[in-house]
Amino acid sequence: MQFSSYVHILQPQNRLHLCCVASLIGLILLLATPRIPHSPSHHIFADMRNFLGVPNTLNVLTTYPYLLIGVPGLVFCLSGCCFGISLKGEVWGWVLFYAGITTTAFGSAYYHLKPDDDRVIWDRLPMMISTASLLSNLIIERVDERVGISWLISLLMLVSVSAAFERTFDDLRMFIIFHFIPCIAIPNIGILISTEVYSFSILVLGSR
Repeated sequence: MQFSSYVHILQPQNRLHLCCVASLIGLILLLATPRIPHSPSHHIFADMRNFLGVPNTLNVLTTYPYLLIGVPGLVFCLSGCCFGISLKGEVWGWVLFYAGITTTAFGSAYYHLKPDDDRVIWDRLPMMISTASLLSNLIIERVDERVGISWLISLLMLVSVSAAFERTFDDLRMFIIFHFIPCIAIPNIGILISTEVYSFSILVLGSR
């Protein structure tokens, strides 16, 4: 399939059809799979040693390197001097991406201090926001800014629905489905849809 074919699929007039197909696939997967509840074993780590009174010390401390990536990226994006990014939608997409990575450091540390079903959402939610932002940024860079922004808004809404579904019904299916879609879409867009201009996603995916 040629580049123009992928662009055509993601154009505004085809967005409704694409969203309907994606929603239908997600609904089929949701109905075809049994409920996946939280399990106490999810919160049992290989290393649960405590040092200086800090529970799961090494698990907590190893979340903070996220700050080494998230904070500089956030500063560069907000300062407007980040690798030639010029589109407003692209800037805010990367701001959300790095904000999600930065927040992961704190959310994951909070969860690992006392791992349970109530806290685990704060470990997952920032990563889901970063994943949604990365996918949207690729569409902004390689297809169209307005299309990418609409995807960003839609995916962030899906993040909220997935989190609410998980909390309300103690069911991980929507969370798993949400992660399945970007895992397929991001490498395909990065490899199959090239860009003629410098792309910031080169630094993330190594693709052009």
